[in-house]
Amino acid sequence: MADDMWRPPVNRLMRTLDRSFFQRTVELKAARVFDNKNISKCRSALERSKDALAQERLGSVHPDPDAERAGQGKKCILLRPEVRSAHDAGNNGSQLNGASSPWPHSPTVTELVEQELIAVIPFHLKLDYGYWTYHDIISAILPEDDQGEIPSGFSQVGHVAHLNLRDEYLKYKNLIAEILMDKNPGVRTVINKVDDVGEESEYRTFKYEVLAGPDDLNVTISEENCTFKFDYSKVYWNSRLNTEHRRLVALFQEGEAVCDVMAGIGPFAVPAGKKKIFVWANDLNPDSYASMKDAITRNKVQDYVQPFNEDGRKFIRTAVAELAQSNRSVDVLSRPSRKEPDAKPEVIKTLKEPKTFQHFVLNLPATAITFLPSFIGLYPPEVLHHLPKDLDLPLIHCYCFSTKSDENIEEGFKICEELSRQLQHEMEPGKIEDGGVEIYDVRDVAPKKRMFCASFRLPREVAFRTAPAAAVTEAVVPPSS
Repeated sequence: MADDMWRPPVNRLMRTLDRSFFQRTVELKAARVFDNKNISKCRSALERSKDALAQERLGSVHPDPDAERAGQGKKCILLRPEVRSAHDAGNNGSQLNGASSPWPHSPTVTELVEQELIAVIPFHLKLDYGYWTYHDIISAILPEDDQGEIPSGFSQVGHVAHLNLRDEYLKYKNLIAEILMDKNPGVRTVINKVDDVGEESEYRTFKYEVLAGPDDLNVTISEENCTFKFDYSKVYWNSRLNTEHRRLVALFQEGEAVCDVMAGIGPFAVPAGKKKIFVWANDLNPDSYASMKDAITRNKVQDYVQPFNEDGRKFIRTAVAELAQSNRSVDVLSRPSRKEPDAKPEVIKTLKEPKTFQHFVLNLPATAITFLPSFIGLYPPEVLHHLPKDLDLPLIHCYCFSTKSDENIEEGFKICEELSRQLQHEMEPGKIEDGGVEIYDVRDVAPKKRMFCASFRLPREVAFRTAPAAAVTEAVVPPSS
């Protein structure tokens, strides 16, 4: 039968969600199983013969439609609604008890009837709002002219669903939000962004409106076996960056030191701390700093991760100077067996914090490149005095936005051109070990905008050059284009 029988009723004038409107009765046949001990046997046989109903989100076994039998726990198996033509039935099917009308199912049904295991009965299957998906319901409400790209994607942060509705769907925003919340049990609040990230605040927060549920954006999330708790309205978080967080942290090795200049609430820093990596994690936003401190404690990485709340440009230089003079180490302890409750942990090894950072992370795509002048003359004589002569220069992982193309080759040159301007040193795409810049394609941000990560080793000519005073506090502003 046509797919229409499984679709919800249509009401394109609905502007306030009426869940009771969405009801439908589908007329089917069912195999009444006389003895419950034969349910599994009969269902297996009917599934093999393709006679059992196979419909998304619907099981084939239901209580018997007769109330008395249902009260005794009796069951029936729903049969597929397709009915073959009389010609097909005559060639491939059979007739039941000599009846003149063609038997619409396979010989398996006939055999089970003849064995007195089942009887074929009418079954009125009632579907309601709970059966249909978000897409089913919204498609039955929106006018046909507005069904080109039905809003379906959203970011979920804890119990909050974050929409970014296009203008043409704003008039349906409350309907969309209510249905979305109904069909996603983990969602309790639905919001819609009303400005661009960073447009309202330098802390990358955004204005929003609550479309459904309480105005409660205090969320708890889990990522990479770490738990974060924060107010989503006051800090930046993007669940779509989970893969990128994992990718970059995988580059860090146990015992290394990492400087996370725009750490947010710690999606790089905290998982790195769990890998026994020393992280100096900084963020200018006081709310991000507070949530990061909570995450450090909550995930028990305070031995490895230190939080800071400073200006990033200054932090790059002050962190390098302070680390050069630090003398910190952490004892790695064994975990006593649960079978020996009196056993005490023993020191397996001691990790000493390096005097220099092996990695710098600059995750502020809109402006991170403008922080690069702070790396000019990063190691002045007063800092070098505390460092080994065979100093290894750090890797810098700088996030940025650019246009996008099929191969992103042109974008690589554009990014390197801007890196060169900021560092006052020629930078070119290539392998890091050859002195080049590796451009990693992170994700789409908009139809013509993409996020990239430019990773390169800090050139010696930049690191040991005499830094102009302005390099510490000012940036070379990139062209508006």
